[in-house]
Amino acid sequence: MNTFKDKTRVNMEISHLHYISQGADGKAHLEHIDRVLKAGCNWVQLRMKNTAFEEVLETAHKAKKLCDKFNAKLIINDNVSIVQEVDAAGVHLGQQDMSTAEARKILGESKVIGGTANTLEQCLDHLKNGVDYIGLGPLRFTSTKEKLSPILGIDGYSSVLQKYLKNQNTVPIIAIGGITKEDFEALKSCGIHGVAVSGLLTQSQNPEEPINQVFRLWRKNKIF
Repeated sequence: MNTFKDKTRVNMEISHLHYISQGADGKAHLEHIDRVLKAGCNWVQLRMKNTAFEEVLETAHKAKKLCDKFNAKLIINDNVSIVQEVDAAGVHLGQQDMSTAEARKILGESKVIGGTANTLEQCLDHLKNGVDYIGLGPLRFTSTKEKLSPILGIDGYSSVLQKYLKNQNTVPIIAIGGITKEDFEALKSCGIHGVAVSGLLTQSQNPEEPINQVFRLWRKNKIF
């Protein structure tokens, strides 16, 4: 099966590094986002689970201003209405969230839509729904996600990507879930377009180091 993106849709390069925000409240999320943006990150996913809509919306407005200041893209986790309200770049949807097909109907062709997957079949389903990128994972256990899908490991990524790329699928796949700096080389070798990280940047004393490491590695020889 050959699956190609509709050429009429938004033409936006998907970053090789996605930062998924963390924090006890909106203020903490914004502090961490500001810090990683200053360190060179150009793609932020605001992820505030189990938080009141009003707080997420307020935080999203402020995060959008920060991302605009640094010419970075803001993706909202789960909530398409907030994407519309703050004019974010797009939405990322998990397996338990709204379907990527429904999100495309609501947001149209001008917004980025990403979807979480754990298997090749789920990746292919997302392609049919018109996603712009796929977050495949987890690589290993991570405490940032409550309902964790089966762990893939490097071998799991290799197996999925071998079949995915064999069919000339060009929608980028981003690795997610418990990723460390030591995993970058192996994931790049699998054919992964990039990585999504949370704690790695939030907790880093020097976030510039892993950010620059990702960009140097993936831009050296682009997969897509």
